[in-house]
Amino acid sequence: MSPRAQGPLMAAAALALAAVTLVLCPLVGAVSLSWSDVWNGVPPHADIFWTLRLPRVVLAGLAGAVLAVAGTVYQAVFRNDLATPFTLGVASGASLGAVLAIHLGLGAVFWGVSTLPLFAFGGAGVVVLGVFGLARARGREQDPGTILLAGVTVSFLCAALILLVQFMADVGDTNRMIRWMMGGLDVVGWTPTTRSAPFAVVGLLWILSRARVLDQLLTGDALAASRGIAVRRERLLLLLAASLAAGAVIAFTGPIGFVGLIVPHAMRRITGPSHLWLTIGSAGTGAAFLAICDTIARTVAAPTEIPVGILTALLGAPFFLLLLMRGRR
Repeated sequence: MSPRAQGPLMAAAALALAAVTLVLCPLVGAVSLSWSDVWNGVPPHADIFWTLRLPRVVLAGLAGAVLAVAGTVYQAVFRNDLATPFTLGVASGASLGAVLAIHLGLGAVFWGVSTLPLFAFGGAGVVVLGVFGLARARGREQDPGTILLAGVTVSFLCAALILLVQFMADVGDTNRMIRWMMGGLDVVGWTPTTRSAPFAVVGLLWILSRARVLDQLLTGDALAASRGIAVRRERLLLLLAASLAAGAVIAFTGPIGFVGLIVPHAMRRITGPSHLWLTIGSAGTGAAFLAICDTIARTVAAPTEIPVGILTALLGAPFFLLLLMRGRR
């Protein structure tokens, strides 16, 4: 197969895998469902499917696609294979916002959403803007290395503040904080998906439209600028789009690691370096990967559910080490 044909074919295969996964995963669980019972509205199977299983799988697919595509953007913009959606402190900022909401006992509801995801999304946004503000204050906002270091530094600061809030909280609130930070998709109904989808979909479409720009940024700032790319503006917009889209899903799912790290790595080896097919392939594979992981997490120890963030870490770390060993050989 020629390299030019391999990219579109693998991207299409990834989307097909995501579609199959999103169709089959809602039927799997502690209680097995069948399409005939769901279609005929047989209680309680139909209620389980439409209220619990399908919203959860769709949210898992959306979150997996966003995290994988965000990882693709970070790795291209920073030209660093270890960059992830959490590099600029998105996850740390969201976690800090969430633990503050829990500690302060803010249980109000705005626009049909509790304050916890609102605080989480606000924390992610504030941290991202703070990182760019720090880089700009040093006059190094065009330097990916400075932005990367600022993100790592702010992440450590947020982690320290999270520990401080946990130290000051009572045992019950501390358990809630820890549970949220494990990452999970235990949602009921469509509200989390409908609230996060606008930010996520707009971010994904913007990133997809700038796939050719990502190809040029990967070659270096000087060469990209010589080809008519507004490097500073494009880098800023791409990072903001990836960070806000990731923050929108993390606000409802909690931090789920390794999806944005291993999926772009794996797909780059399959689709090739073109970011058009890499972005599409990463979105499809990320959606399928997280939906399958969540299905395993809620099934393997039923009726107990394992937080999916734990499972992705358990699966992702050995997989990434395997990629490193194969790459070294």
